[in-house]
Amino acid sequence: MAPATREPKVVVLGGGSWGTTVASICARRCSTLQWVRSEETAKDITENHRNSKYLGDEVELPESLKATTDFSEAAACADVIVMGVPSHGFRAVLTELARELRPWVPVVSLVKGLEQGTNYRMSQIVTEVLPGHPAGILAGPNIAREVAEGYAAAAVLAMPDQHLAANLAQLFRTKRFRTYTTDDVVGVEMAGALKNVYAIAVGMGYSLGIGENTRAMVMARAVREMSKLGEATGGHRDTFAGLAGMGDLIVTCTSQRSRNRHVGEQLGAGKPLDEIIASMNQVAEGVKAASVIMEFADQYGISMPIAREVDAVVNHGSSVEDAYRGLMREKPGHEVHGAGF
Repeated sequence: MAPATREPKVVVLGGGSWGTTVASICARRCSTLQWVRSEETAKDITENHRNSKYLGDEVELPESLKATTDFSEAAACADVIVMGVPSHGFRAVLTELARELRPWVPVVSLVKGLEQGTNYRMSQIVTEVLPGHPAGILAGPNIAREVAEGYAAAAVLAMPDQHLAANLAQLFRTKRFRTYTTDDVVGVEMAGALKNVYAIAVGMGYSLGIGENTRAMVMARAVREMSKLGEATGGHRDTFAGLAGMGDLIVTCTSQRSRNRHVGEQLGAGKPLDEIIASMNQVAEGVKAASVIMEFADQYGISMPIAREVDAVVNHGSSVEDAYRGLMREKPGHEVHGAGF
């Protein structure tokens, strides 16, 4: 954080819907600059107070929020970095940032995904590329458009240092956006990556016409699967019953604005995955996370039937019908300690 004698400068890297929404929240609290790749988007944010490409024309951004395409300008003035770029571009942006950023500046990730190849969480990439910089994540049941339109919502800011978390949380709060804190960075990051895979599962179910009871069953069992792997990787069980776990899972599975649910529905409609992804202007992190999650399951010897079936559809040519049939063949056992679905 910057010295208490002056207002901190928040720099948000990324021009998507959630990055812009978080930038608009911070701009109401302190000086905020958003770095985007597109000159058109930068002009739209700074001059029109809109991000029409990702948030539509109806959402008005604070006049105090400015945008730039000059990466060096953004990095040089940052007291807090907020990373709103997708997981597949996260490391490259951090590597560029390492050449410009002052020491000890905190890095807050908005990314709910894992890096393919290394299976790293985003905070692990920060630690590797920017050693000495405190790294955390802001996550929760946050459909960007709703938050941007002013609907009440909440998130949790996970940082290893709770004093730092409490200070940073002030930058991400408004009257209608509640930001809680935790020291469970691992749990929040794993919950954010995992819930996307289960949203694809529920989306596939929507396309099959499953009932409300079935959807509730899949979501409830998904929370159990998430918490098993989350605990195995070092997270806290309570995190998976909170905002980053169950809260985010519910909204990602049920919202028609959810990208991962949309992918599941389109897969159920028989569309090829490449075609689905090509038609979207934002990333559905669950597609990339499915294979990584199964690698974790193998590594820790954990049975994850729902994630297994999603991975089979996304990466191994199984059908949506096969996935749900596979789940129903699982024998139910102990609700908490059982290995099956």
